[in-house]
Formats: sequence, C-alpha cells, structure tokens
Amino acid sequence: MAMWSLWSLLLWEALLPAAVHGAQVHGQIGGSVLLAAECPPGFQVREAIWRSLWPSEELVATFFRGAPETLYHSRFLGRAQLHKNLSLALQPLESGDSGNFSVLLVDTGGRARTQILQLKVHDAVPRPVVQVFIAVSGDAQPPKTCQVLLSCWAPNISDITYSWRREGTTDFGIEPSSLFTDGQVLKVSLGPGDKSVAYSCTVSNPVSRDVATVTPWESCHHEAAPGKSSYKDMVLVVVPVALLLTLAGLLSVWHPCYSGKKQKDICTDRVAPETENPLVGLQR
Repeated sequence: MAMWSLWSLLLWEALLPAAVHGAQVHGQIGGSVLLAAECPPGFQVREAIWRSLWPSEELVATFFRGAPETLYHSRFLGRAQLHKNLSLALQPLESGDSGNFSVLLVDTGGRARTQILQLKVHDAVPRPVVQVFIAVSGDAQPPKTCQVLLSCWAPNISDITYSWRREGTTDFGIEPSSLFTDGQVLKVSLGPGDKSVAYSCTVSNPVSRDVATVTPWESCHHEAAPGKSSYKDMVLVVVPVALLLTLAGLLSVWHPCYSGKKQKDICTDRVAPETENPLVGLQR
C-alpha cells in the first residue's frame, strides 16, 4: 500500500504545474546543510517526498502518515535526516552533492505543492598568498615615494571574491580605479609616512573566508637595508651567472674533452687504441 501511494504521488507530481523554485543553499565540504520545506499557511502535510534531481534522479527521504524514511539506496544513504518539520538535513557534505533537490508536499485536503532548491557545496577558503611588486623608479616619480602592486592569490579555489582593506582606517579606503584583475591586484603609492601602513586581502566564498596582511613599505627598493640585495641587484647578479653556467654546460656537451682533466684522460684513452691498431697490423 505504501509503495502504491509513493508511485501515485510521483505520477501526480508529473501532472502538476511548474514547481516553485526556492532559494539557493550553500554548504561546505565536511559540514552540514539544511534544506527547508516551506509550507503555506493552513497547509497540513500528510505526505512528503524528497528527491535528488542530479546527476541522476534518486529518492532521498519520504514521509507517509507520520512515518519518515531515509533508508533509500541513494548516494545520501546514512547522511540524510528528515526533521519533524519535513526539512532535510545532509551531513557530512561531499563535493559531488551539489545539485537540485525537490520536495513534493501533499496536505490532508489533497492539495499538492512542489518546491525545488539548489544546493552548492564549496571548499573551505585557504589562507591567501600576498606578493609585493615594486615599480622601477623614474624621473616622473615624486621623490621618496614607492609605487607598489599587491597581488592576492588563493590556490585551487573557485567561486571566490577578493577585497582589500587599508588597516587603521574606518572604511576600506580603496579606490575602484586602483583595483585590477577582478580585485585580485591592488596598486598603491606609498610615502615615508606610510612605513607602518598594512594592507589586508580577504578571500571569501559563500561559506568561508580568510585574510592575509602585508606591510608593503618593507619591500620598497629604496628602503633596502645595508648588506641586503634589492630586487634590481639580484637580477644584475643572477642573470649573468645563469647565462655563464648555461654556456659552460653547452660547451661541455659539444666538447667533452675540454670539460676537465678527468675527461681529457678518458678522451686520451679512447684515442690510444685507434693509434695502436695500424702498428699491430704492420708487425703482423
């Protein structure tokens, strides 16, 4: 009788008008989420059916005459719980749980209502990485200033947004014209009075957020401490040395006999048999 009632409800739902689309629900991998069934005033539910519609249609939970059931062999087996108010709880969430869910509600008067909710499951946002890039000084640049590009990046995460804040101010204080690459890059101009000013990058998605803070003046090339190489000095030293090592490697490949004393001995040993063979032939 229960199975007959279930199939009757499914057939009834197919003949119903378009379903009511509910809000989008967000959850985090490893966490929990509640899919709420909304009932109009005076709607006394007698039967309910929860289904997952993607990637394949599956029964997740049902409610018939006061008896909830969640033991259907769907991918949510053991992770689904039907509450008394007919809302569906899922935990722990997995990355493949994202998709649409439908709930069919039938009241004691025979009225039916179908609601569809969209579940999106997200990764937790990791700590972002902030890099500081210093512009090369020029004549047009005011004295004792530092033009800085701040780049914020969070690896292997989708559906994220970037925002910047200048610490110590009541508002964000960031001009939209200073932001690039959808807010991922910030351009700032610093002076001697900004030595202790810090900038924070916030990376967020609908379920989590994290922040990284940097004091960019410490990386300015004209503030490099004695005995420490600036970015420009590093380029002037590393690039020529790398070129010399590359040329030396190529020379050793083309002329193995010139790559050292040991190699010269090996080449000499290789030449010796070739010079001895003609003499042996003559003696015979």
